[in-house]
Amino acid sequence: MPFVELFAPKGALRGERGRRVKEQLVAEVMLAEGAPDTAAAREISWLVLNEPDAWFVGGRQVLDKEHPRYVVRVSVPAGSLNDAKRADMIERITRVLSEAEDDPRRIYDRPVAWVHLVEIPDGNWGAMGRVFRLPDIVDFTSTAAVAG
Repeated sequence: MPFVELFAPKGALRGERGRRVKEQLVAEVMLAEGAPDTAAAREISWLVLNEPDAWFVGGRQVLDKEHPRYVVRVSVPAGSLNDAKRADMIERITRVLSEAEDDPRRIYDRPVAWVHLVEIPDGNWGAMGRVFRLPDIVDFTSTAAVAG
């Protein structure tokens, strides 16, 4: 059950490329996490796009004419990832971002796209007015048949 926050400069993800990034990020994160492909799992796998008015690197504002930087923060329940899943998730996110670039290598050659994996301790997720522990999330996401 990922909650994905994508930070990108205002307007950097417009058009078809931007649409693909926004659609693909959650799907790739769900695959890396091992989430089931159910309607219930998709219902609680969200992406929020944050487009700050200003972006600074090293104390200097990044200009609109410069290549964009990205931060992708993925929050998941603690215990849902291991080292292999973390590495897979970071690779998948990086690939999706690189596919939106005119020069895809830029994302791999310079630290211009950061991925933060945040594992929320058990008991610190809540929905529907109650605490949702990892077993509750697993039960909820398995309530719908596998999509075909």
